[in-house]
Amino acid sequence: MKSFWIIPFLLLQDNEAFLMKNAKVKLCLQASPMEGDVLLEDCDPESDLQDWSWQGHSLMNHGTQSCLSVVGADAVQTSLCGTAGSTSWDCSYSLLSPLGSSQGYLVANKKGVALGDVRGPKAQWQDVADRSVCEEKAEQDRHFPAALASAQVYDHTAGNATLVLGMDQEELEELLWFFRREDPSMWNYSILALSFVAMILGLLLLAINIVRNRKRKLHVYREAAQTTQQAELGAKQALVPVQEYSPAETPKEEPEPQGQRSGDVMVQWKDGTVTSLYTERSEDAI
Repeated sequence: MKSFWIIPFLLLQDNEAFLMKNAKVKLCLQASPMEGDVLLEDCDPESDLQDWSWQGHSLMNHGTQSCLSVVGADAVQTSLCGTAGSTSWDCSYSLLSPLGSSQGYLVANKKGVALGDVRGPKAQWQDVADRSVCEEKAEQDRHFPAALASAQVYDHTAGNATLVLGMDQEELEELLWFFRREDPSMWNYSILALSFVAMILGLLLLAINIVRNRKRKLHVYREAAQTTQQAELGAKQALVPVQEYSPAETPKEEPEPQGQRSGDVMVQWKDGTVTSLYTERSEDAI
């Protein structure tokens, strides 16, 4: 259960990282991953070696997972956090000095950083927004009153230092390393690939829908044309059939009887004889 709620705590702590820029030289404090040296380089927000955060009264570098410590009289390096060689820092008015010591303040020089008695801009440290690193510590103390990395209780029976949460120092460092060094590129690439697949699937469904709509419209049009043709055919069949005129079927005219002239009125008697109703008189008779 303790490991369950420490995870969001560590994730929130990772958001408190800041750059330590000197107010005089305008360069940022950078840890060396190999020798533990501390250098002054151009500020790079993307570099983990320039990311620092307050762990109680200790300043931890996110790139090396080590803390800013005093070595010897005035030299400054990084060492493993929580060990006897690590240093706790007091922060006031942008000045950093070893807690409970009068060795001086953290000062920027030509070689890098060291301890000195200077209180001017060379000893003042700010973030990229020109806010004092002391304000960063005040915000963290306000949100996280019990700093996880500095809260230790001693088991007098075993003689080992354990954290308040019941975790030893090695487990804590492993968690810090995992949650601060995890590369989110795989997750980003996965989301990008899923978005591309979803886009392709959407275009495929759109094309299928368009083809089906066209086929449905063609089917409806063909049905309407077929219905219209059937209606016209029924209307034609309902009409009375009319015999077509054929010249071959023209009734033959009966030949006029011989001796019949135009204008004569012919009478057919019961015995079958046909005579003219009016007999033309000859001009001689008249």
